[in-house]
Amino acid sequence: MKQYESGSCSESCDIYSSEPESAEEAAECEEILETIAVSEYCSKLAELRERPNHLLKEVGDQWRTPDALFWGINAMFGPLVLDLFTDGDNSKCPAFYTAEDNALTQDWSARLVDLHGAAFGNPPYSRAQQHEGQYITGMVHIMAHTMAMRERGGRYVFLIKAATSETWWPEQADHIAFIRGRVGFDVPKWFVPADEKQVPTGAFFAGAVVIFDKTWSGPAMSYVSRAQLESMGEAFIAQIRREAERLLPHIQPQIIPENIPGREVAA
Repeated sequence: MKQYESGSCSESCDIYSSEPESAEEAAECEEILETIAVSEYCSKLAELRERPNHLLKEVGDQWRTPDALFWGINAMFGPLVLDLFTDGDNSKCPAFYTAEDNALTQDWSARLVDLHGAAFGNPPYSRAQQHEGQYITGMVHIMAHTMAMRERGGRYVFLIKAATSETWWPEQADHIAFIRGRVGFDVPKWFVPADEKQVPTGAFFAGAVVIFDKTWSGPAMSYVSRAQLESMGEAFIAQIRREAERLLPHIQPQIIPENIPGREVAA
């Protein structure tokens, strides 16, 4: 029997037949595979979101980037206009890809031409899985697609674990800014703790901001403190709020005469 990566579409098809014997059987197998591929990653996420309560260990790929940290990264390396990995509710940018969109099948470079900015990624770390024959997760595949997009043009800013011993670690990145101080992440908006032991305290680990941009002319490596990023982010957020308040129209309340039946309103 052929050897396939565990969980791949080809492995799933082998359950039914190692080699389809006819065009009809091949078409049936393809339809089965499409159903399996579509449902595997996305349906599990949808099912998790719909549960009445959750365990911290179930959050998995869904830890959110804190606002202050994101806006600090945006201030240093942005403008960040495209969120590459989001469930839709936790997007940090006006344009984004969800798991259903499968960012690893998208042309990020072409999208950035329209958006006039850079892309941001807080990527999923779960094992490699496929969707319709294309990888949807797996850091090795994510980094490979990112490098392909870099060659086409654009800036891709990733917030990742500082796991330099991992096979996916992007030594070929144009710039790596190691963050001094452990980085904390937030639970998703839909998270409801199942008990007092599941009260979220965040996920903390050593982090780095990694830049993929072939036009980068700065140093290959630097250090930045978490406090500095958060301070810059908070200042950026305050500026956004001030500008939003300034742009809000000052609407005067409209006075509408009370219409009481049987009473005529003077002309």
